[in-house]
Amino acid sequence: AAAAPAASASRLQFHTQLAHGSPTGRVEGFDSARELYAKIAEAFRIDPAEIMFCTLNTHKADMDKLLGAQIGLEDFIFAHIKGQRKEVEILKTDDVLGLTITDNGTGCAFIKRIKEGSLMDQTKMICVGDHIETINGKNVSDCRHYEVAKMLKDLEKGQMFKLELIEPMKAFEKLEPRSKGGTLPEAKISRGRETLRLRTKGPATVEEMPTEVEEKAIKKVDELLETYMGIRDIELAATMVEAGRDKKNPDEFAVALDETLGDFAFPDEFVFDVWGAIGDAKQGRL
Repeated sequence: AAAAPAASASRLQFHTQLAHGSPTGRVEGFDSARELYAKIAEAFRIDPAEIMFCTLNTHKADMDKLLGAQIGLEDFIFAHIKGQRKEVEILKTDDVLGLTITDNGTGCAFIKRIKEGSLMDQTKMICVGDHIETINGKNVSDCRHYEVAKMLKDLEKGQMFKLELIEPMKAFEKLEPRSKGGTLPEAKISRGRETLRLRTKGPATVEEMPTEVEEKAIKKVDELLETYMGIRDIELAATMVEAGRDKKNPDEFAVALDETLGDFAFPDEFVFDVWGAIGDAKQGRL
C-alpha cells in the first residue's frame, strides 16, 4: 500500500474519551502507541502509565475492538484507565491455564481471552481486560505479553500461585446515557478506506486498509501466535505479514523476521507455519 508523507499523517486529528466517562478530547501528532498514550494522557491530565488499553468506537472493554497498529481515519478512541486492584491465589491443577495475553505496546500486559471451561474460567475474580501486575510477587508491569505468557506457562503444576491484577475503571451508572462517539468533519475523512498505521520505529503513515488477503493472513497469524506463544497481537501479526509480502521462500522470510523481530526468538516451526499461512492467504485457501 502506498504510504502518504508523514507530514499529512501527523496533522490528523482524532476524538478521544476516557472509557468510564469524560469530556471529549482531541489528539494529533503521534507516530506510535506510546506517543498516542502520552497525547491522550496530556488531554485528560493523567499519567500515561494509567492507560491500560484503548478501544475503537466503543467504550466497552471489547477485545475485538482493541486499538492495534491501524486506526481508521474516522475512528473514535476510548482509553481504558486503571481501576480497582485485586489479588487472587490459585492452585495450578492443569498444565494450561486458559489465558491469552496481549499488551498495549507500552508495558501493560492484560488478559485478552479466557478459554471456556479452563482453570482461569473457574476463577471468577479474573476477567478479560485485567492487567497482570505481579506473578508470585514479581512485578511484571513492564514485561511484554510473550514474557508474561511464558512465566504463567512455567508455573509449577500442583503449586499455589498468586496474581495481583488491576481491572479497567468501570463507568458509574449515573454517567449513562453516554454520548455517541462523534465523527470528524467531512473534509478530514473523504479518504476512502484509509487508516493511520502506527509504528514502533519511524513515523506513522496514512495507508490503504489491508487487502482482504492480508486481513485473512493477519487473522491467521494472530491465531498462530496464540497457539504457539499464548499471546494475541494484531500489530505483531500485521508486521509479520508485511515482512513476508515480497519474500520468495521461508528462508528469506525467516531472515526478514530476525531483522525486524529478533527479540521474540520465534521457534522455527512457528515461522514455517506463519509462512504457510501467508501463502495460503495469497492462494485463497483461508
